[in-house]
Amino acid sequence: MNTPILALVIVAVAGAAVALQTPINAALGRNIGSGVAAAAVSFGVGFAVLLGVLVLRGELTALPRITAVPPVLLLGGVLGAFYVWSVLWAIPALGALTVISALIFGQLTAALVIDAAGLFGLAVQAITPTRIAAAALVAAGLVLSRF
Repeated sequence: MNTPILALVIVAVAGAAVALQTPINAALGRNIGSGVAAAAVSFGVGFAVLLGVLVLRGELTALPRITAVPPVLLLGGVLGAFYVWSVLWAIPALGALTVISALIFGQLTAALVIDAAGLFGLAVQAITPTRIAAAALVAAGLVLSRF
């Protein structure tokens, strides 16, 4: 059952997980001596977990269909790798709060454009003053988190 309240709770918990993942991956990078290696390990562990979930759900047969998708849809992995590396790289200089604030501001800015254009089959959502205000408030929080 996917209700709006349940979806909000799960996404909020995922947001907390991102906030935890960032310093954990940074500590991993310090311990093994390479942020890129830490990102690779993080993705490897995540891949193993997701593969296990596919097996448990009986959905492993979906993987061979990847050969039929438009190549642009594979950019999600590239973008995810960039995200993990960038926060690993930035967190020692900025701290967790500023990194996550910048991450959320970037997500909101991109989301406004994605919604307005209806990219990747999403329903078009207008850029309204309220939505701009939401992004501006996060931008203000970002500034306050650092200065």
